[in-house]
Amino acid sequence: MSQRPAPLTGIRVLDLTRVLAGPWCTQNLADLGAEVIKIERPGSGDDTRAWGPPYLKDGEGVDTTEAAYYLSANRNKYSVALDIASPRGAEVVRQLARQSDILVENFKVGGLRKYGLDYESLKAENPGLIYCSITGFGQTGPYASRPGYDFMIQGMGGLMSLTGERDDLPGGGPQKAGVAVADLMTGMYSTVGILAALHERGRSGLGQHIDMALLDCQVAMMANQNLNYMTSGKVPQRAGNAHQNLVPYQVFAANDGHLIVAVGNDSQFRNYCRVIGTPELAEDLRFSTNPQRVQNRETLVPLLADRMATGKRDHWLAELEAAGVPAGPINTLDQVYEDPHVQFRQMRRELPHPTAGAAPIAASPLKFSDSPVQYQRPAPLLGQHTQQVLSEKLGLSDAEIQALMAG
Repeated sequence: MSQRPAPLTGIRVLDLTRVLAGPWCTQNLADLGAEVIKIERPGSGDDTRAWGPPYLKDGEGVDTTEAAYYLSANRNKYSVALDIASPRGAEVVRQLARQSDILVENFKVGGLRKYGLDYESLKAENPGLIYCSITGFGQTGPYASRPGYDFMIQGMGGLMSLTGERDDLPGGGPQKAGVAVADLMTGMYSTVGILAALHERGRSGLGQHIDMALLDCQVAMMANQNLNYMTSGKVPQRAGNAHQNLVPYQVFAANDGHLIVAVGNDSQFRNYCRVIGTPELAEDLRFSTNPQRVQNRETLVPLLADRMATGKRDHWLAELEAAGVPAGPINTLDQVYEDPHVQFRQMRRELPHPTAGAAPIAASPLKFSDSPVQYQRPAPLLGQHTQQVLSEKLGLSDAEIQALMAG
């Protein structure tokens, strides 16, 4: 059966972003078939090119110059090395913007105005341009001029007040997430906003400016914890691996390792108690419903923990799965990629690479039946496509391109 083109085929994106939130957004768009032209500083490029080790290795096992961090967020893009601080460089980027559907940037507020690359300047030349600005704190407000980084945003936005072991237990205290979740969620929210604006442009014919802030996204993604606070007036506290609203929903120690038990309703709790040999706990009025289990957490959890400690991890996992009780192991990344389900879903892939021979990628989780995600290119070398893009898109001669690249 023939497949349809990728969903964003024919859409051009001008990518003026670096590090993670912006590149994560534009990588999503590239995976969906958009032509993404990444503008980078000559000589150094995206900051994350230097965020190593580790670096991609070549066929001989020798490090290349391609940092793993950079590779994680820039596949399927074209790299053009241009100095936008030079008048000619800025003019070339403006020419590309006139031909683009979407522009994504993460410069400081107002930072592109002096180059004529701000939204109002480009809107006058391309009214259909969808222009997405990603900053730490947004285009307005008392913090708008501040730089914003994921780590500090996790703290300011409340996530670190809820992540980590309880303060009264060993190891308690604030803890950031293991990946830059504020950046990643901002990249995802930005993708959603851009696609919505693209759909709206189909009706109005007009683009618009999308103002994305890491702090806004971090606050929004607090989800149920936001409403726990708003409805009760009580400030949620760190709970380690436990859940604020469900019991039992946490890590338990078996006699040979740890596992997660995630009981989501009373029926699952009854099945769980039967599996671990304590059916009487499900009949106990202190524990028979989830609100009662939450209120009596301190009494119930030690009883469950004592019982869990008598069995082997894989035994519990098999029995709980058979009983329909959500449970799972705590995998390291090597175990993740050895998991047969992860392998079946093809979450690790490889793409040909110009200096390493091949580059691994973590696949997109988006799976379409008839217009699938495309894996065309690994993250590009710095300036790899400068000649191609400026010649094909703008009709510049070889001499003009060489003069531009020479500064």
